Amino acid sequence: MITVRNILQSKGSEVWTVLPATSVFEALGIMAKHDVGALPVTEADEVIGVFSERDYARKVILRGQSSREITVGQIMTLDVVSVTLHHSIEECMELMTSRRIRHLPVIEEQKLVGLISIGDVVKAMISDREYTIKLLENFITGTR
Repeated sequence: MITVRNILQSKGSEVWTVLPATSVFEALGIMAKHDVGALPVTEADEVIGVFSERDYARKVILRGQSSREITVGQIMTLDVVSVTLHHSIEECMELMTSRRIRHLPVIEEQKLVGLISIGDVVKAMISDREYTIKLLENFITGTR
């Protein structure tokens, strides 16, 4: 069973965060610099929200607002859904699908230890399935 721990060991656990007072424009710059689609919003080392490209598109652009004048805290998603290192990739996919989210902060002992995306989960699922197929092929053909 592949877990969130396995994903972070493979991709790394580096995660960039912003404060609620950060301008949306500045947060978008951070996201572009690091090629990420979401940033956990923290206050006193606690995740209090998530700011994503979706938040920007729906809450700034479509409303004709300026990203330089609005803060992340004004438009972030407050209902944070998170996972631990022990969650399976199947559990993550279920959460992401049912809650219609693309990013999950990884919290361990009340600390942010990483962030995984739906792309990370799909990649892990494909890799796991390919490994299983290879094992079955080897079993059927009698090769190792």
